[in-house]
Amino acid sequence: MSGTFAITTPGRAQASPVYAAIIAGLACALLIGKSLPITMDGLAAVIEPLCAVSDPAGSSLDTVEPITSHALPNVPGKRVTIVRVFYGPGGFTRAHRHSGSVTAYITKGEIRSQLAGGPVETFKVGQSFFEPPGATHLVSANASSTEPAELIAVFVADEGAQLTTFIE
Repeated sequence: MSGTFAITTPGRAQASPVYAAIIAGLACALLIGKSLPITMDGLAAVIEPLCAVSDPAGSSLDTVEPITSHALPNVPGKRVTIVRVFYGPGGFTRAHRHSGSVTAYITKGEIRSQLAGGPVETFKVGQSFFEPPGATHLVSANASSTEPAELIAVFVADEGAQLTTFIE
């Protein structure tokens, strides 16, 4: 039976491998979920000093959520940090710079972006853009005034560097 799954009903003596995998997956998710708040609190404590807080002039739904941060053992003095950026409808981040290289990957909605000297571009889900260290990011905004947008940003910067500096 190619492409079909046989899931047993309660009371049958033999469980299908898919049913067993689902139960095992749920059990693992439960265990991870119980330890995740502790892990995220610890991670936030490491990342918080590295990130600047955005001006509240954007949408009240705009947030930056730390995902992970690790020293790069094969590149002494460097750290990779990954964050999820949520933009509410019409949300934006004011002009800024990053101390290291940044690659952004759009996961929801559309993001407008402009680096100094370049055009304003709109990136859709599945697209990405790159910011070299020290580049001035003039526009970073949700392209929609009615729908949320989201991106994942991967920073590679010096250990202990402030990742984002807002431009006055």
